[in-house]
Amino acid sequence: MLQINPDLSDLVTDAAAGLTGRLQTKATITAAAPGRVNLIGEHIDYCDGFVMPFAIDRYIVIAGCANGTTNARITSAISEEIATLDLTQPQEISEPKWANYLRGVIRGFQDRGHHIPGFDAYILSSIPGGAGLSSSAALECATATFLEGLLDTVLDTKEKALLCQKAEHDFAHVPCGIMDQFASAFGKPNRLVLIDCQTGEPELVPFENPDLTVLISNTMVHHELSDGGYAARRKHTEDGLAVLGKASWRDVSAADVQGNWEKLGDPVNRRSRHVVGEISRTISAAAALARNDFETLGPLMAASHDSLRDDFEVSCKELDIMVEIARKIGRNGGVIGTRMTGGGFGGSTVTLCESRKASEIAAALGAEYEKATRIKPQIFASRPSQGAHLVG
Repeated sequence: MLQINPDLSDLVTDAAAGLTGRLQTKATITAAAPGRVNLIGEHIDYCDGFVMPFAIDRYIVIAGCANGTTNARITSAISEEIATLDLTQPQEISEPKWANYLRGVIRGFQDRGHHIPGFDAYILSSIPGGAGLSSSAALECATATFLEGLLDTVLDTKEKALLCQKAEHDFAHVPCGIMDQFASAFGKPNRLVLIDCQTGEPELVPFENPDLTVLISNTMVHHELSDGGYAARRKHTEDGLAVLGKASWRDVSAADVQGNWEKLGDPVNRRSRHVVGEISRTISAAAALARNDFETLGPLMAASHDSLRDDFEVSCKELDIMVEIARKIGRNGGVIGTRMTGGGFGGSTVTLCESRKASEIAAALGAEYEKATRIKPQIFASRPSQGAHLVG
């Protein structure tokens, strides 16, 4: 039941072969960018909170080359379609829809004065789409890294992440915070990326204990963040802050929320309670992880999930079932903590567990989840991995 992560070198080889087979050109530039999971700190990256994601060992790879024209020809392993982009013009939203992520990143480079020469590119991914693992951020970061190689330039990592975030805002209409792109851009092996979303500064937190493994369980219930649910939650948090009359959620206490409960009104009061609680939980979780205090970390992850389910209402039946199965396995069975991860409305859970019991836990999760839902999940393990980079 525990899937093996495809080796990055195999993805690179397959992407190069795909480029040759589909567009009859040879790769001279290959970029890779990982997806991410968030250990804790959900839906607060756009609320000046703290989040603690890491780059997973699943990648989007873009293999390509300059083609001597003024057009980009882009295709992928999951689409027979070849998107043709006129690079003499500033990029705008167009069809096919999937190419808008690339258009947005190209536009970011164009807005910085870069002239983008024509290129051919083939996209290959080992990140499950719609699973809450930020495949869109990985695609954006891989595109930006590919363009760095094409232009023989290097952006500051923070600037690159923010460029990619703006692409998602403007070209996918998802008002995401900075977490996903920062995790994909800044990720390092054996490091979590603790992000202060008020200052926009990441801090790499050691995660070197080989006795710990993170299981990522894709419920196979796919979400679509551009359908309005995500934007509605973000607006609720903005409304709450306005009612409370504070400049930042970092200035708001639990007592502030409780004292203005009726004034905030439902559901803004519950959304506000989640934000304040999740910021506190993430700070506590980072400290607990630093001192290997798993007895504190586990309940913090549990409280995070419960808050996302009840107050923020972004969980779903399948996520709750997967979390409940892991909770029943419990500490004695090797589970330290478990919760939904990502934007919600489907997607994946993240389970911190003992490495020696990871396969056994994954088998139990898979069997019990399939029994309860008649859906076969996708479960794999990951340690923190390298962020966006050129390969070779």
